Parts: sequence; structure tokens; C-alpha cells
Amino acid sequence: MPAVTDIQDLVVIGGGINGVGIALDAAGRGLGVTLCEMGDLASATSSRSSKLAHGGLRYLEQGAFRLVREALDEREILLRNAPHISRPLRFRLPLNPALRPAWQIRAGLFLYDHLARRHRLPPSRALQFPPDGPLQADFHRGFEYADGWVDDARLVVLIAMAARRHGAEILPRTRCIGARRHNDLWQLTLQQGERRFERQARALVNAAGPWVSRLFPEVLHKSAPRPIRMVKGSHIVVPRIHPGDEAYILQHDDGRIVFVIPYEDRFSLIGTTDVDYDGDPADAAISAAEIDYLLAVVNRYFRVQTAPGDLVWHYAGIRPLMAESSGSAQSASRDYSLVLDAPAGAPPLLSVFGGKLTTYRRLAESACNRLRAFFPGAGPAWTRHAPLPGGDFEDLAIFEQALTRDYSWLPETLRHRFARSYGTLSRQILAGCENLDGLGERLGADLYAGEADYLIQQEWACCAEDILWRRSKLGLRFTPAEVARLEAWIATRSAMPS
Repeated sequence: MPAVTDIQDLVVIGGGINGVGIALDAAGRGLGVTLCEMGDLASATSSRSSKLAHGGLRYLEQGAFRLVREALDEREILLRNAPHISRPLRFRLPLNPALRPAWQIRAGLFLYDHLARRHRLPPSRALQFPPDGPLQADFHRGFEYADGWVDDARLVVLIAMAARRHGAEILPRTRCIGARRHNDLWQLTLQQGERRFERQARALVNAAGPWVSRLFPEVLHKSAPRPIRMVKGSHIVVPRIHPGDEAYILQHDDGRIVFVIPYEDRFSLIGTTDVDYDGDPADAAISAAEIDYLLAVVNRYFRVQTAPGDLVWHYAGIRPLMAESSGSAQSASRDYSLVLDAPAGAPPLLSVFGGKLTTYRRLAESACNRLRAFFPGAGPAWTRHAPLPGGDFEDLAIFEQALTRDYSWLPETLRHRFARSYGTLSRQILAGCENLDGLGERLGADLYAGEADYLIQQEWACCAEDILWRRSKLGLRFTPAEVARLEAWIATRSAMPS
């Protein structure tokens, strides 16, 4: 495991899914790595997705067969390597012949089933919807297919934890404010709060997501090699509008599709929109028009009618897509591009443009393969069969049974959440506890001091938002008074791993 020094092999700017993925891959190849992120890990795009590990059924209409095949392959890898925070999910697609005929959907699902190896998921099938089901009466036929769900923010944090295990220095809330080449090294100035410090690196990766192009003039003092197209995707969360564990994929009149996904037991997650955006990515917010758009399609298909007043949460994120064409936002490619700037005798700069959550591992592997020419001692690709922290088990149900046996005093809802958030890391939180009192003070909902301490000490959590909306989704269950209480409790702690 390489030691952290002022001179690193690689500095990665950006603590979203692609940044942490590259940091992990590089550290596991034996490189010394520092990652800096100006906010919390996954505080932007990577926590504001539809939370799907999927091939992207709709990308088949765009002819993006390679992208879909790659994403389907990566879906299987993610389901295997992170069985605690990901799971298979069945999708039901009501037939609307005025938008897409049955033969077209059937052909697309056939391709989706066969483009990549499928070991964990069943094939698609035609369905007849019961007349007393959750859908409106005019939707009585459709299809069902399998994809995957993943907790996007926890995925980012677990990858960062894995990178740290391999010796990487992970620095959230640390902004890179200056970067320049000097001889054969990058000279970097980092700022963490009021503290400024230096790092030197033999290579630099710009994985700043929506800020990838802005980093060039603002930090690197040069022109960006290519533009990005910022597309806003917004989601809403409402009380559950249908029973069952399956999700729905709905066709809107404009040809777009909208997902309705069971979420956190009691809720439905609805999204997404595709809206071109030219503002500051940090200011992205859902608009009233987007809320109306999502509710219109849901109310068209479901018997349960939902109004703006039913919303319990909403969020918006910016997808930094490659600016390849002037077509609609929904038709913009979700593929990625790695741009290498390596003048003779100068340290390399690799910039990441585009990408999607599901293909993060393949992107990171490709990035490190590109950089391997500059590090002849680096190891080969290795992450394909590497479980993420907490994911070192085969079957979630069997693991949860083991938790029940060993911690019979743990309430079922808490045991269920621990298994699906921490996997085998649950035992680290529960170590030494003989009853619920052993977890310490109850801070709100089913969050106890023992878990919050773990998140602060091991997962870089610094405030209530980190804990309630990225390390978990307990924010859906906390009252404002409980949030204030948690903030006050956190103020008494100061531990932060590096």
C-alpha cells in the first residue's frame, strides 16, 4: 500500500462516481493517489440520479448498441460486487400503441435480453394487467423486464472507502484552487476550510462532472478541449402510488419515458426530466413545469391521482453530457470520452467528459489503462471481481438471517436497513452491543449515536445533510426538530478520516 506523500502519482479532482472509481482503480494498481472534492462525496450529480443500474432500454432507439451492451455487462458486475446496496428490479411497461407498437417494444426487449450475458436476471415477458390493478382501465397489456437498482450516493462512498483501503488519500470539502505544470510534475494548491496546502502529482485527472469544462479556465488557466452539454434531470418523491415491489416505465406523449420506482418502503420515486441547462450546476433545482410534467404522465397511467401538494421530496441534478449534436436533450449521448493532454516531457492531464452511473467501473478502468503508459510499474486491471466494502457475501437474505441470529435484539426495520446499507460492515457498527441501548442515544427516526459516530469516523460525514440524504435517506423520516438535534449532536464531534 503506497504511503501518502506530498508527491503523488495521481491527483483526482472530483468526488463523484467517476472520480472515486478512478481513484480506486489506480490505488489498487499500486499508485499513490489523492482525491479532492470541493463538497461532500456524491454531493452533486452522483446522488441525484434515478438510482438505476441499467443498460438503458431507450438508448436502443438511438442505435447506441455498444453503450447498452457495456452497461448491461456492468449492471451484472455491480449486482455481484455490491449486493447490499443494489438489487434486481422488475419493470412493467404498459403498452400504448399510439406511441410505440407492440412489435417495436418486443424487438427492443429481445435485444435487451441478449446483448450481454445475463446471469442474475430473468428474461422479459408479455403481461396482461388485471382490471383491478393500479393502472387505469385502458392499460391492460404490456411487458415486464428486469434491470437493477442501486443506492447511488452509498455506491460513491463505498468506492471511496475501498480506495482508502488501498492507500488513497480521500479529501472531501477540499477545493483545488490552482494547478500548473512545472517540469515533470503538477503543482497543486488545495484549500480545506481556511487551510491551504500543496500537493505534487505525476498525473492529474479532471473528473469534476458538471464543472469539468469550467476547471480549465478557472484552475488550469487554459481552454477546455471540448464543451459539455448540461442537461438537468429532476425527480419527485411521493407516497406510494402502487403496491408491489416492481417499478413501472411509462411512455409520455412526447416519446420520453418516466420511471415510477418503489422507494424507501413507503414512497414512489418518479423521474426523470431532460432539460437543457446553462446556469451554475450548484444552483440546479426542479421547476414547477417539471413537476407538472412528471405528475401528468403518472396521473395518465395510474388510478391513484397525485398532486403537487403530495410531494415529500424532490431533487435535480446536472448530467454533463458530451456536446455532440444540437438535437433534443433526451437524445444526447450518455457515452463518455477520455481526453488525454500529454505534451512531450510534461505530466499528463486526463479529463472525463460524459458517462453514466452504471458504467463507472468500465470508465475508471479505461482511464487507468490510458494512464498506465506513464506508470510502467502499475498493475493490470483488477476491479471486475472485487466486492465493494460490505459486499463480501453471496445472498442478502441469508446474510440478513445471520444478522437476525447474532443480533436478535435489533428491531426488524433497523436490521433490514443495516443489511441493505452496510452489508457486512454492519458488524463494525454493532460491535460490542448487547442490546439497543448499546447503540447509544436515539437521534431521530431509527438513527442512533453508534451509527452516526461510524458515519463521521469512517464515511466522511460532517453534517446532518450528509447523514440524512447521502449516507442514508433518513431525511424522509426526520422532523425539523430532529434535524436540528442531530446537527447539535454532530457539532460535538470532530473526527474526519483522510
